[in-house]
Amino acid sequence: MRSKPLTSLSHHIDLEFMKEAFRWTRKNGAVGVDGQTAKQYAAALEGNLADLLDRFKSGRYKAPPVRRVYIPKDGGKQRPIGIPAFEDKVLQMAVSMVLTEVYEQDFLDVSYGFRPGRSQHQALQALWEGIGWDGGWIVELDIKSFFDALSHAQLRAFLDQRVRDGVIRRMIDKWLKAGVMEGGQFRRSEAGTPQGGVISPLLANIYLHEVLDVWFETTVKPVLQGPARLVRYADDAVLVFKNERDAQRVYNTLPKRFEKYGLTLHPEKTRILPFRRPTRPPDRRPPGGSSPPSFDFLGLTFHWGKGRKGQWVVKRRTAKGRYKRALTRIWQWCREHRHHPIKWQRDQLGLKLRGHYAYYGVTTNLPSLKSFYTEVCRHWRYWLDRRSQTRSMSWDRFVKLRERYPLPKPRVMQSVYARP
Repeated sequence: MRSKPLTSLSHHIDLEFMKEAFRWTRKNGAVGVDGQTAKQYAAALEGNLADLLDRFKSGRYKAPPVRRVYIPKDGGKQRPIGIPAFEDKVLQMAVSMVLTEVYEQDFLDVSYGFRPGRSQHQALQALWEGIGWDGGWIVELDIKSFFDALSHAQLRAFLDQRVRDGVIRRMIDKWLKAGVMEGGQFRRSEAGTPQGGVISPLLANIYLHEVLDVWFETTVKPVLQGPARLVRYADDAVLVFKNERDAQRVYNTLPKRFEKYGLTLHPEKTRILPFRRPTRPPDRRPPGGSSPPSFDFLGLTFHWGKGRKGQWVVKRRTAKGRYKRALTRIWQWCREHRHHPIKWQRDQLGLKLRGHYAYYGVTTNLPSLKSFYTEVCRHWRYWLDRRSQTRSMSWDRFVKLRERYPLPKPRVMQSVYARP
């Protein structure tokens, strides 16, 4: 049963609330179209926040366009990112904090992205548990340009079901219509919400909560012949079925479901694949040299491998694209900073390795971590050897240097067997 829509929410946003929103807003991000930094804004913080609050409540606030930049994706493609002005980030944070309290009562356990107390590792754990001992049939979902294609009209209809506060709804409409600034050219937005905006992840969750989560849990699952599980992190989703016929039926229905709400599934990246436990023993070579099927989710590849007791188990390793991209960044960093002091380089590389281990250090992925550590050492030695025209950093000398300035060794940080 749905909760009643709320008609009064903006009164919760006062000056103290705005200060809290400022505290939670990221301070070291790139600047927006106005070029204002967090430090400049904080120089007269209370006055700036009071003025921002007044313009927000009175309706005089004008949402500035976001500055569009691009970051590299796997496969050589680029992902568009929107960078709001800092003041706009603070206001988006304030509205997002209020709406989060509303929608956390409605969101289902199947979604993990950009929600308080939830993480990517919890999503990976839920998927690992959903696959189980015998596996099943996997349906991978890939929505084409989701953040750019999200329908404003449909989003407003979804918001109408829970939030009808005029001040907040007017502000959300302004953000949706703010447009983007790219290469000095302004372009108005007819659909979508910019990736990079503070409130965009929440709006995306509201949209997919209705389009996918509620539909799958309340309409699809009751008519299936076997168990099924949905795991979604933002716009990345995987469905696990124990019954092949269930998987095929849902797979055939998904394009129509998403098309109804203005979204398109990528025809090549959206797929169904059998992920059943192999029948041959793990030590026996497969016919034709083919390997059991695998799939990627949140930067990790799920695959079947040999367990400690010689049985088939579901394993995870760093996805090839993520592994290659991380090493490329290390290579470029070592090249650009090879003339800095050795201790400083070691400290910085240590931070990068710890960050890598913190995310990819999951159960069964230790071999990938060890390989990554070895390659980082190779890259570091290579560029240290080119600090001058006379190459002097032999491998033996580098081993002694590494003993004096050790890098953090690989370790599993996230165990699937750990209990909260």
